[in-house]
Amino acid sequence: MDLLIITLGLLVGSFLNVCIYRIPRSESIALPGSRCPHCGIRLKPLDLVPVLSFIFLRGKCRHCCQPISWRYPVVELLTTLLLWLTYEVYGITFTAIYYAAIICILIVIAFIDLEYQVIPNSLVLSLIGTGLGFKLLDGGAGFIDGLYGLVAGGGPLLLIAVVSSLLFRKEGMGGGDIKLMASIGWCLGWRLVLLSFVISIYIGGLISLLLLAFKVKKRGDYIPYGPFIVMATVVSMLWGDGVIRWYINNFW
Repeated sequence: MDLLIITLGLLVGSFLNVCIYRIPRSESIALPGSRCPHCGIRLKPLDLVPVLSFIFLRGKCRHCCQPISWRYPVVELLTTLLLWLTYEVYGITFTAIYYAAIICILIVIAFIDLEYQVIPNSLVLSLIGTGLGFKLLDGGAGFIDGLYGLVAGGGPLLLIAVVSSLLFRKEGMGGGDIKLMASIGWCLGWRLVLLSFVISIYIGGLISLLLLAFKVKKRGDYIPYGPFIVMATVVSMLWGDGVIRWYINNFW
């Protein structure tokens, strides 16, 4: 089963790369077939084997020798790892399928936000639709819990945005981040989305400090918050219930 999950993860990761490249360009994710972004040559099946093609081609296009972005193997390996972890935690269950679908959408969101500093509405709607679909199948957070989660997820970020705008006359939180957190709350419910919010603050603060310390970013530079939300949400989905139980048992 592990081999099947790994193979599926690599194939899904390859498709997510297509989504990451094409969605910001408003291109179809189905047609035409994959092509080199530099020379436009249609890629052959041997050029599209996840991870291995990148290694065998030494990170360059077979035709124009232009470099292939490291994003391609990174996304393929990351997708494989996260889908395997989901299987390890939840097995072959309805919850595992639900969380795997959410993780795939979140990966696309994170990498688009990293590159373009935007979270497409189509992906937020995909999250909302995924949550609705599984609710209708009696899976995931219930309708009421999802509505509470929508408010609990989007509310704090909306408050930050309003306060920052009124007091500091600048954008403290992007609209895309607010919609993303609200849609995650709809999918996961209020408990897990609040945990995601708290974890995202710690992850965002730590990574931002490291970027400043190593002079990758300067004070005042924009750092997209979406990837921090995504990382925190994945942690919450995989281990959030255990973290919440540990907190309640030890501090309440």
